Amino acid sequence: MSRICELTGKKPMVGNKVSHSNNKNKRRFYINLFKKRFFLSKTNKWITLKICSYAIRIIDKIGIENALKRFNYYEKKSK
Repeated sequence: MSRICELTGKKPMVGNKVSHSNNKNKRRFYINLFKKRFFLSKTNKWITLKICSYAIRIIDKIGIENALKRFNYYEKKSK
C-alpha cells in the first residue's frame, strides 16, 4: 500500500531521529492518510479516495468537485 495522497500527491519525508545523546538514525515522517468516500452529485456516483488530512480540510471548505478540479484529479487518473 503506497502512502501517497491521491489528491495532493503528498508523500512521506525522510529525516533523522535524534536521541538525547545526539545520535542520528534515519526515519520516515509519514503523512496522515485516511480512506474516505465522497458522493459526486454531477455523476451521481460515490468515489473512494486515500487522502491526507490537509485535503479533507480543503474539501470541507470548497467542496469535492472544486477540489478535484483544483488538484487536476482527472488528469492524474488518466495517466
